[in-house]
Amino acid sequence: MGFPTGRRRVVTALAAVLAVGVAAAIVYRVLAPAEVSTVARGAYPAAASPPVGVIGRLPVAPLLVDGRLRVYAGTRQVYADQPVDGKHRVTPFWSYRRWPAKLVGVLASGATLVSRWSDGTVVALDARTGRVAWRADGPEPGPVPKPRRTYASTVWDPAGLHVTRTADGRAVLVAAGERQVGGYALADGRQLWRVDVPEGCRSDVGTTATGELIGVDACAMPTTVEFRDAATGAVRAHWLPPGGGRGLAVTPLGCADGHSECRGLRTDGKGDDPGQGWLVGAGEPVAAPALNGADAQLAGERVVGSTGGVLTGRSARTGEELWRRADLGPVRIIATQPGRVHLLTERNDLVTLDPSTGAERSRFPMDIGRDGIAWVPGRAYAADGYLALERVREDATTDSDDQAYFLMAEPVLLAAT
Repeated sequence: MGFPTGRRRVVTALAAVLAVGVAAAIVYRVLAPAEVSTVARGAYPAAASPPVGVIGRLPVAPLLVDGRLRVYAGTRQVYADQPVDGKHRVTPFWSYRRWPAKLVGVLASGATLVSRWSDGTVVALDARTGRVAWRADGPEPGPVPKPRRTYASTVWDPAGLHVTRTADGRAVLVAAGERQVGGYALADGRQLWRVDVPEGCRSDVGTTATGELIGVDACAMPTTVEFRDAATGAVRAHWLPPGGGRGLAVTPLGCADGHSECRGLRTDGKGDDPGQGWLVGAGEPVAAPALNGADAQLAGERVVGSTGGVLTGRSARTGEELWRRADLGPVRIIATQPGRVHLLTERNDLVTLDPSTGAERSRFPMDIGRDGIAWVPGRAYAADGYLALERVREDATTDSDDQAYFLMAEPVLLAAT
């Protein structure tokens, strides 16, 4: 004996409503904004002292934090593993995820790990535990090119994310978007300032070691280099370098990490202009001819450059040659860090020199196992005495997909120098 027709319709309607409600609940749980923080269960690891040489092979690019952790990026995740000198990537030490926003940049300063997301949110983590230290509403970033599978651009060159220090030693985080730029106290995320900027005609380059944000302002002719106080957001100066104007490009040099706390820059104009080097500080940029040309890099107070198979070290301020090495053959300068300049030879040997004297600190093949040396260098990163390097196939182009671009599934080598 079944239900009467009227009751059957009521039951059917209730069942349909219940099904819709359950489906809605499931959709909400899956698609609703969410944050998942998995903190560290173990103690903060000690700094390692690995032997000189290649120590690891990784599928993704590591950001080294405090000489103790390796931090990695994913589409919607930032996570760390340890030990810092592990041969392979291992189970995360801690992990932080957000949904539906995407991760667009990661920056480390001491034990503070700052992540920037596609909705503009800035989240700082205590790298020692993975716990959220603070959150801030930052300017929404502009379009960011999709990173390759190593996420090297996300962790080694974070778009629109820089740190610097004021004259009194306070650390300031600067987040730049297409329409706004903001400054935040790195210690607690407190917003110091936020300003609107013209869209489409201005770009940020990095920060100086003396507390300023460097930008390129093409909103009015001629194009100028803008220096903005990172503590207040006020523009201190618009500077027009010789030969500047439309088409002016600015490359930061001698940066502590990524494009943060830079001590120099190179300006490039139109055509065959080889570029002009400058030292930047509290006043107007000072010409540094030793930095002219793309083959010269700033390492502390020294300019290291290679010409015709001869490597030289010069005073950044006077241009005086202080040392030269003609015994290395053709080399490529791939990275610098305090007290070290890293070179790659034609046979893919990694040579590390003291930039002050030219003395060799280490030399070894950038190889592990039986991987071989039939590759060309991609992005590189150096910190805490380590160097990480992408290996790219010799026939790869910028249009190649990741399978054809990288040498293998684990294309990043980590070396102790």
